Amino acid sequence: MAIKQISVFLENNAGRLGEVTKVLADAKINIRAISIADTADFGILRLIVNKQDEAVQALTAGGFTTRISDVAAVEIDDVPGSLAQVMEYFRQAKVNIEYLYASLENKAEKAVIIFKLENHEQGLKIVKEHGLSMVESF
Repeated sequence: MAIKQISVFLENNAGRLGEVTKVLADAKINIRAISIADTADFGILRLIVNKQDEAVQALTAGGFTTRISDVAAVEIDDVPGSLAQVMEYFRQAKVNIEYLYASLENKAEKAVIIFKLENHEQGLKIVKEHGLSMVESF
């Protein structure tokens, strides 16, 4: 099962990220996970939201360029070494992780890690084989 991630391309200007969050707030969209990577000229904001279609519509209407991609949201125990173990599963299976970030989702003693995998289907197979839980929605 894949979660849909919205990527928003932003000029690297003061206040641009604030504009995105305002558009989403005005549309009553709740951000469940967020990450940003930047260069000197632009940034890529990655979001998991509670209402994906409405978010894309609002962002597009606000003049932002978006893209949707599949990611895996894996629930792990919130203890030292849990992420390292998952990373070892992927390493052994030679599944490349393009990037990852953590979710704002909060369950007692659990963490949710969002993985963008080079081979999404193989990565999901590894998660299932090792009995890890996938988050299907936020």
